[in-house]
Amino acid sequence: MTKDQYIDWDEPLPKQLHDSWQKWRSSIVQLSDVLIPRPYTSFPSNQSIQRELHTFSDASNTAIGAVSYLRITDKVGEVHLSFVVGKAKLAPKAATSIPRLELCGAVLAAGVAKCVKTELDFNLDATHFYTDSKVVLGYITNKTRRFYMYVANRVDQILQSTKPEQWKYVKTDINPADQATRSIKAKDLQNSAWIQGPRFLLNKNSCERNTTVCDISEIEEDPEVRPVVTTSATEVQSAKSLGSKRFSRFSNWGNLVRAIGSLVHIACTFTETKKKDCSGWHVCMIPPPVLIKAKQIVVKCAQLDEFTAEINHMKNGKHLPKTSTLVKLTPYLEGVMRVGGRLEMGLAEEGAHPMILPKHHHVTTLIIRHYHQQVQHQGRHLTHGRIRSEGFWIIGGKRSISKELGKCVVCKKQRGKQETQKMADLPKERLTSAPPFTYVGLDVFGPWMVRTRRTRGGQANGKRWAILFTCMCSRAVHIEVIECMDTSSCLNALRRFFAIRGPAKQLRSDCGTNFVGACNILGESIQKEGQDKIKRYLLTRECEWVFNPPHASHMGGSWERMIGVARKIIDGMFRDLGETKLTHEVLVTLMAEVSGIINARPLVEVSTDPESPQIISPNTLLTQKSQPFAAPPGAFCNADLYGKQWRTVQHLANKFWSKWKRDYIPTLQNRSKWQQEKRNIKEGDIVLLKEKDTVRNDWPMGRIVKAIEGSDGRVRRVEVNVYRGGELKTFARPISELVLIMPTP
Repeated sequence: MTKDQYIDWDEPLPKQLHDSWQKWRSSIVQLSDVLIPRPYTSFPSNQSIQRELHTFSDASNTAIGAVSYLRITDKVGEVHLSFVVGKAKLAPKAATSIPRLELCGAVLAAGVAKCVKTELDFNLDATHFYTDSKVVLGYITNKTRRFYMYVANRVDQILQSTKPEQWKYVKTDINPADQATRSIKAKDLQNSAWIQGPRFLLNKNSCERNTTVCDISEIEEDPEVRPVVTTSATEVQSAKSLGSKRFSRFSNWGNLVRAIGSLVHIACTFTETKKKDCSGWHVCMIPPPVLIKAKQIVVKCAQLDEFTAEINHMKNGKHLPKTSTLVKLTPYLEGVMRVGGRLEMGLAEEGAHPMILPKHHHVTTLIIRHYHQQVQHQGRHLTHGRIRSEGFWIIGGKRSISKELGKCVVCKKQRGKQETQKMADLPKERLTSAPPFTYVGLDVFGPWMVRTRRTRGGQANGKRWAILFTCMCSRAVHIEVIECMDTSSCLNALRRFFAIRGPAKQLRSDCGTNFVGACNILGESIQKEGQDKIKRYLLTRECEWVFNPPHASHMGGSWERMIGVARKIIDGMFRDLGETKLTHEVLVTLMAEVSGIINARPLVEVSTDPESPQIISPNTLLTQKSQPFAAPPGAFCNADLYGKQWRTVQHLANKFWSKWKRDYIPTLQNRSKWQQEKRNIKEGDIVLLKEKDTVRNDWPMGRIVKAIEGSDGRVRRVEVNVYRGGELKTFARPISELVLIMPTP
């Protein structure tokens, strides 16, 4: 009814309201047919084994209601349900929402149950409450959130007579209190759930199947919940000293001293009575006396952190315990703790009685870094001397300074050692009994000036180089002379080598542009059909070309060593020949003689056993001759030559390989250097990249982007990113070309 529809008490009702009134009045007569049994059970109450009170509540926009039932179980186990009391009221106007109305219904249910328990003349075994509002159950079971006044007061009324665990959720369609909040005809009241009670209470264990407990999370976003207010309590403690925890925020000794000096200077301006230009909080130049005082304050704070027990003993006039690290220094207190010692005369206080510093402290680290920079990143000896001359005595100073200098990036860039790794195992090509020049290592050396032709004005000169082929297993060499350092000359030399020594199964070399070009050409020739011997061999035998990383000459030591031997022999020949008489033909002849000399060298030490005068050399396998000798006397026929030659050749070959395995292979067992396993270079490491043509200060820094592991799991080659010319470039390098600056954790 709206405000305009209000009528006085003596005025007649409008037709619509009058009809509703007459209809309700006539239905009252039918209430005489509603019968409620006076006894709760048909048997005496002392024969029951369990008595429970079940109270239901509900609410709508027009009314709220609550009803209670007594559930009794007899000795046989049969359940009896009876109506106890029901109550309905008009919805209060103060409740503006359905959750509030449902809460008012719960308050009514708690009051009804309290009244029933007071009036019953027997005790109840259990009391249960039901509502079809999960929000109300969230209000009742809440333990962490606060509500506004309307909800808080009614929840408090409910909890005064009930407990949160007594409340359960029931669906609306089986809640009998729902009929109190809606209109029902009087003739239907007798058989309604309001009088008869809910059927699920008559079944055993039916409550657990038809009811649940509400989760508190249902009220998280409810408008009745007060917002969470966080309050912080500040507790001020009076510190006896400044404390050194704040010092860890500084990375420079000078900045720390100036900061403490500013605090001391500002504090003095507040305590001085005379007016000066410097007053209050300000920033200005700190005078030297204040800086000296600030330095002593910082050192004193560091001493209090590490030597608290010793300082307390000295303040109390006691001797230091014998286990203290300061006993030999005979320390004394004069503002800060200083070294006593035996020096009294002739030296300033800083030199005779330096201030003591703990070895494991941030202040000590800052001092070491500061004076290490003062001596231009020199070694431990000069750094330690500068620290001592400035009036500081570090406990365990040598070890502390060495440890800190080991972290200095500038020192690593200037004097850091290049990375090494444990020497790798020999490749299987070095240990395989294969025909000569099956596995080959090659490299170019030279050049030499040769006379190419005579002219009227003199002679024309040109340059020549040589490619040295080394057999990886027999250690034999073969040298081919080339006219230029291009791919074509390299390819021609390979063809001559294959024609003389036969095809190879594997070629190894560095990353020279001529070798890379020749490899690419040979690779293309595999894809084409042809009659050339090299093409057929590469196609059928799958000859591969293995390249070492750039700038990794030590990885080709087996042929680099042979080049060194060849150079020494050539230098000896040129001393007698003279380079002015050198022609292309003479150079080719010299290289053939050099190959013969190198191939005649003993692979192992010459034996002093008279019963084993033979030596093992590459020529033993290549020429089947251990040494040159004259033809023996006697007459031989052709039959002897052809009948015994294959036996002689086979015998000499077997003799070479048996001595090669017995005498030469064991000499390769030892690692002459790089015996210790080192930390592997990892991706993300910051390194210094060595460049031979520049000074060390100009070497670029880079980051490892790929670490390539060998067969033994150790990294010996990497890929590194370097900024050069404003561009990011990637280089493949061996670890011997790197200096580790900052390893990744």
